[in-house]
Amino acid sequence: MDLFAGAERAMNMNARTWAKHANPWSVYSRILGGSLMFLALWSVYWIGWHAVAPIIAAVLWIWLNPRLFPPPKSAGSWAARAVLGERAFLNRKRISVPREHARAAWITTSFSLAFFALALYGFAKGDFWLALGGWHAATLAKLWFCDRMVWLWGDVKTLHPVYQAWARADWDADFGGAE
Repeated sequence: MDLFAGAERAMNMNARTWAKHANPWSVYSRILGGSLMFLALWSVYWIGWHAVAPIIAAVLWIWLNPRLFPPPKSAGSWAARAVLGERAFLNRKRISVPREHARAAWITTSFSLAFFALALYGFAKGDFWLALGGWHAATLAKLWFCDRMVWLWGDVKTLHPVYQAWARADWDADFGGAE
């Protein structure tokens, strides 16, 4: 199973959700939502089982966020290009992406996963600074991934009519229902 496709399925992303997630408000508030998720998880140490409520709220925010904002009127922002690049990367079996971009996606994601594992270790040990450092290093690695997706988008946006439509913020363009 493809790690990236599994994450997309877990978030239940469809073409309309992706279009909404391209809104910079969605991208940037989702980044901040990661810190809220950290605090919700760490609150187990502060308030015990009462932490279930903030954890559920944080998980709900992570799921709701890409659905909350309208599609952007332009696909020119860094955030929109990052989302479109990620979407093109996920579509790489249909329209191939340059090998260096696929390699960069795997490298940045590996860093993110390694730092996330460090954060989990910090959580398990009750070490706030280790958990916090690992969590936010994982976030920085995810931002590095996003930046590489901007680069990828710049290289592939003219390769297919659907990509060209997305570049014009025509969010209704799709691959005939099977993306």
